[in-house]
Amino acid sequence: MVIRLKKGDQIKILAPGSFIEEEENFNKGLKILKNWGLEINENNTLSRRFGYFAGDDLTRFKELEKAQNSKLIIFAKGGWGSARILEKDPSWGNGLMLGFSDTCSLLLSKYSQGFTGSIHGPMVTSLFKEPEWSIERLRTLLFEGYIDDIRGIPLRGGKAKGEVIVTNLTIFTFLIGTNHFPDCRGKIIIFEDINEDIYKIDRMLTYLRMTKTIADIAGIGFGSFSNDCSNSDWKDLLKNCILERLKEFNFPILFDLPIGHISGNACIPLGYKTTLNGDDGTLSVEIPF
Repeated sequence: MVIRLKKGDQIKILAPGSFIEEEENFNKGLKILKNWGLEINENNTLSRRFGYFAGDDLTRFKELEKAQNSKLIIFAKGGWGSARILEKDPSWGNGLMLGFSDTCSLLLSKYSQGFTGSIHGPMVTSLFKEPEWSIERLRTLLFEGYIDDIRGIPLRGGKAKGEVIVTNLTIFTFLIGTNHFPDCRGKIIIFEDINEDIYKIDRMLTYLRMTKTIADIAGIGFGSFSNDCSNSDWKDLLKNCILERLKEFNFPILFDLPIGHISGNACIPLGYKTTLNGDDGTLSVEIPF
C-alpha cells in the first residue's frame, strides 16, 4: 500500500529520543511542512525534558503508539533514545514514518515486522537546512509517490536488484540479534553515520562479517559519514576500509551517496524494489503507482 499525502492532512511530530534544543530550527522545519498545506498536531515536545530525553521512556512510547493511525509521523530530531522504546515492542501501523540517524531503530523495527511506510530522510530540525532539490524530493515522495535516481561513486562494478534498506550503521549493528532486525538476504543495504573514527567503522563492518549479516545481500552503498566533505584523506581511508572489509563479497558497492547527516539528505523509502548500479553509480527506487 502506497500512501500519498494531500493538503489538509494532519500529521504527527514526535520526539522519540533526545530533547529539542534547536527551537529555531524546529520552527523553520514546521514552516516548510505547513507551507505544503499539512496540519500539524499540537504537541509539547519543545518544552519537555527528562534527563537528556524528550520525556521518559513510557511517555515517548505511548506517544508513538497513539500516533500509529496518522498518515505521517515525522520525527523532530535524532540523538540517542529512540531504541529504548523498542524494549516495549511498539504496535506498528502502515502509515508513513520519516527520520534518520538514531530514529533508524524505529524505521528498521517497523520494516522488520512487515509494515510499510518507513522513510529514511530529513527530520523537522534538519529540514530547513536541506537544499531545494532535497526538500522538493521529499515533498514529491510524500504527495506524488515519486523520487528521482541519486548518484554515488562506484567502488565495485555490477548491478544488483532487491528491496532497499537505508539505515544508520551504528544503529543497524546495535539491533543484530533482536526481533527488530530485518532479514537482509537479497536486500540492498545503504549505510550512513556521522563522525565515527575509521577504526569504529572497521569494527562494525568486521562484526557484520562475523555475524554473516551481509553474506547474502545483493548490493551495498554508503552515504555520508562526516560533516567535513572536503577531507579527502579521511574519505580515502574510509574507502580503503570498505574495500578491504568487503573484498571477498561479490556484490556491487557505491560510495558517497547523498544520504545522511550532510545537507542534501536524499529521502529513500524502505522496502521498495531498487537497482544499485555499480557501473554508473546510480541508485534507482521503483515506487508503484
